[in-house]
Amino acid sequence: MSIPLSSIQSAIQSSNFSGWLLYDFRGCNPLARRVLQFKEGGLQSRRWFYFIPAQGEPTKLVHAIEADALDHLPGNKITYSTRHELKDNLTQILHGSSIIAAEYAPMGNNPYISRLDAGTCELITSTGVKLASSGDLIQLFETVMDEAQLQMHLEVSKITDAAFYIAWDFIKQQVSTHGFVEELAVKDVILKHFADNNCYTYSPPIVARNVNAGYPHYETGHGSDTKIRKGDFLLIDLWAKLNKPRAIYSDLSRMAYLGDTPPELYVKLFQIVTAARDASLNLARTRFANNQPLFGWEMDQAARKLINDAGYGKFFIHRTGHSLGQEVHGNGAHLDDFETHEERRILPRTLFTIEPGIYNPQENYGLRTEINVYITADNQVQPTGGTVQTDIQLINI
Repeated sequence: MSIPLSSIQSAIQSSNFSGWLLYDFRGCNPLARRVLQFKEGGLQSRRWFYFIPAQGEPTKLVHAIEADALDHLPGNKITYSTRHELKDNLTQILHGSSIIAAEYAPMGNNPYISRLDAGTCELITSTGVKLASSGDLIQLFETVMDEAQLQMHLEVSKITDAAFYIAWDFIKQQVSTHGFVEELAVKDVILKHFADNNCYTYSPPIVARNVNAGYPHYETGHGSDTKIRKGDFLLIDLWAKLNKPRAIYSDLSRMAYLGDTPPELYVKLFQIVTAARDASLNLARTRFANNQPLFGWEMDQAARKLINDAGYGKFFIHRTGHSLGQEVHGNGAHLDDFETHEERRILPRTLFTIEPGIYNPQENYGLRTEINVYITADNQVQPTGGTVQTDIQLINI
């Protein structure tokens, strides 16, 4: 498979950049490695640069002892040995350029894109060029999915959706028989389901009862009371991808109550977060239906305004959603005007989560709803991962 050089150069031109400088040292920049279609593993031990100009032939700058590091790519090759040669050759390659894109984010505003260390940025700018973020280019050539990746996402989404029903049934059986079940036992059932279906997850799911759910990144089994009992409110957040190259994650959260009738407060709060989720989702549907641009920060604001207006804004302590990709927190546009100001556009053929929440451990609760959303090539906005939860799941004991 060869890189789509003409498409990359067209995107560089559209962004008014002189070129795109991709760089890696011992795997520090997985984004560059994916765009340039490196095979997994086999990291080089020396720095390399690959410069794609807006027009013309690319240039490879590689160390003499690893001169074949970029041989799978088109372009002229220049080798260096000493630090002086590295600087001189880089200056030569970038001569005549003005603004170039790199995996850099001004003021560290986007840590998903910010892969170059400060010293390497200084080295590059010492040649006389200005740096700009390659964030939108990364979206086009790392986050936009092909059909095979979409199908892998849809396949794993069936597995993650089924995991909830397996968990609900296990909880009901254990609590009915023993009076309780440990959070860790539910986590293990979910992980076994993933393993049985040849799925991979970088970390275990969150299974959190009552107060434990008040901490958005709670570590299952580490609360002061981890026994799930009748009358408990329960959050499960799980994520997985197929154990295949280039597979895309599914990431879902749902809420349950162990009993026949959940307390009115829980029902009220769940209605607020689902309405916030739907406000963000409907904004996307409206913009794409009208072929209008949509930015990540706008989707965050749509959900956050509803929670703020309901009086719970101070309890919504994270962004509304994130890009989904080969990592569960992907490298495309996030739904964020809270932790960062996400100025990248939401693009067709990309995936993201919508997951507003309200967290108040002082009052013994936390809850969120999380869905995955795919934008099709023809601007359809499609949730994936089974039925979108509209009511709290009841586990009748």
